[in-house]
Amino acid sequence: MLQFDLLTTDPTSHARRGRLTLNHGVVQTPIFMPVGTYGTVKGVLPRSLEEMGAQIILGNTFHLWMRPGLDVMAQFGGLHRFEKWNKPILTDSGGFQVWSLGEMRKISEEGVKFSSPVNGDKLFLTPEISMQIQTVLNSDIVMQFDECTPYISVEPKTKGQLTTEAEARSSMELSLRWARRCQSEFTRLENPNALFGIVQGGMFEHLRQESLDQLVAMDFPGYAIGGVSVGEPKDEMLRIMAHTPHRLPAHKPRYLMGVGTPEDLVEGVAQGVDMFDCVMPTRNARNGTLFTRYGDLKIRNARHKTDERPLDETCSCHACAGSSGVPYSQGGREGFSRAYLHHLDRCAEMLGPMLASIHNLHYYLNLMREVREALDAGRFGAFVTQFKADRARGV
Repeated sequence: MLQFDLLTTDPTSHARRGRLTLNHGVVQTPIFMPVGTYGTVKGVLPRSLEEMGAQIILGNTFHLWMRPGLDVMAQFGGLHRFEKWNKPILTDSGGFQVWSLGEMRKISEEGVKFSSPVNGDKLFLTPEISMQIQTVLNSDIVMQFDECTPYISVEPKTKGQLTTEAEARSSMELSLRWARRCQSEFTRLENPNALFGIVQGGMFEHLRQESLDQLVAMDFPGYAIGGVSVGEPKDEMLRIMAHTPHRLPAHKPRYLMGVGTPEDLVEGVAQGVDMFDCVMPTRNARNGTLFTRYGDLKIRNARHKTDERPLDETCSCHACAGSSGVPYSQGGREGFSRAYLHHLDRCAEMLGPMLASIHNLHYYLNLMREVREALDAGRFGAFVTQFKADRARGV
């Protein structure tokens, strides 16, 4: 089902190096997980994901339930065969997507009623149904169905105001009750995979601790920190990131949901996080923002029109180094130029966001590889210092 081996820890921080064994393979941690909401990481072939070092990807319960539906998923025996990905998959429970529907959904103790964003059908999603969907998807890691506590209240009487402590408590306690129902249904279904609990509590540390304590008592195989990156200021997110991860059980994997920038990932590792996901690499790529070792690059800027350099002279991805994999800084000259990618973006050619997505995902995955190597070598602190200096240098 799930085995987590803690291989080493950093004496100067909460950072840790681990190995996660799942039904469809082994994942070296810390790890970034590309997001494949509809059964595909946008614009990237599964083969390309493997080549760039992806070990586990995400799928989304809510969207796959809408399309193509459970009949199709069952026909293929789950998501792995359907999307031709033979490594581990984690599926989100649908809680975040329900939260994003805002006033179009009605939450009760039993579950959430809403209209399908696809065809308008009236739907009802409960903890039990979420477990049933994810069992059909056969994802290696199943997430509990939770209520994502908003930073800005959406309740009619307090809409637009900061979520109060009372609202955050009510939401957190509902998620805990749903966690118990998820666990019960997961067991009843005899799902052979692993179910993670999700720590909620908004921006209130004592509520986070209550949520954490009760979830740990339920003895889930792994735990996630949810309810961050939901519109709160960066310093608030960092405060919760500093509070919660290292308080989770050391012998189980820790997952920070929906985060974030390269700086967020490195800080998250320092606070004890093992697993990350975020749409930022692919979404930013489609909007012309590229992550590089030396800072972020806006490919739409006119200064790139005649620039013959690759996006990142140290990068070995297909966009920067071509099929040879030799970076520009090491004499490679097979990659695509900034001028060419600028041209593709200006012409709205689909190859542009495809190459940009490959580069950004490669950058994130390579960053995590470098973090693991630094932890293995006992030089994580020095790595963080160099990482920050490089990113501040500018492109």
